[in-house]
Amino acid sequence: MPPVFSGKPIIGIAGGIGSGKSFIAQLFANEGCLVLNADDQVRALYVDPAIKQTLRTWWGDGVFNSQGDVDRSAIAHIIFADAEQKKRLESLLHPKVDQLRIAAMQAAAADPQVLAFVWDIPLLFEVGLHARCDAIVFVDAPPAQRLQRVHQTRGWDEIELLRREKLQLPLDNKRRMSNYILQNTADVGFAQRQVREVLSGILASCATTGAGSQADPPA
Repeated sequence: MPPVFSGKPIIGIAGGIGSGKSFIAQLFANEGCLVLNADDQVRALYVDPAIKQTLRTWWGDGVFNSQGDVDRSAIAHIIFADAEQKKRLESLLHPKVDQLRIAAMQAAAADPQVLAFVWDIPLLFEVGLHARCDAIVFVDAPPAQRLQRVHQTRGWDEIELLRREKLQLPLDNKRRMSNYILQNTADVGFAQRQVREVLSGILASCATTGAGSQADPPA
């Protein structure tokens, strides 16, 4: 039987690269949601000696920095150039990330201050996790704004942004498959109002239909 989390809905966050998904997820956190950030969980796994040893066995010392920490940019260079290596890494990390996510939700299931769970997962649709969500929120932002963000935070130019996005499901598909569309512009107050409205709608819908998070167990 899949674990049940006291009827708390799972809200998946989707959107283009640089749309500000994690920022929107934090706004949901401010409203009483528990955010499960896949990138944070991967960072935690990269500290695990067993994971580090596996990566060293696969790819050598080149995927570590001078301090002996995992160099995520070096790993990205490998997996974005070789689909098989990408699948290899995903098969190692995804089940463990799933276990961390489920454990965190189980720990918070009885907490009345936690209204919902928010999954901030970069490839929510691509890895099929959207099917476990009670609602999907698509974070929309103008292309120029997304490019500005990734240039400032990651040093990418437009060519690199487009290259990365071609490896993902088209944005129109993600937008069409989502339940809510939220505009993330430079107006923080506007974003906050949208988040509150969307969260209120999701909670009301789940209360009416009896829906609520019943996620599949970790693989």
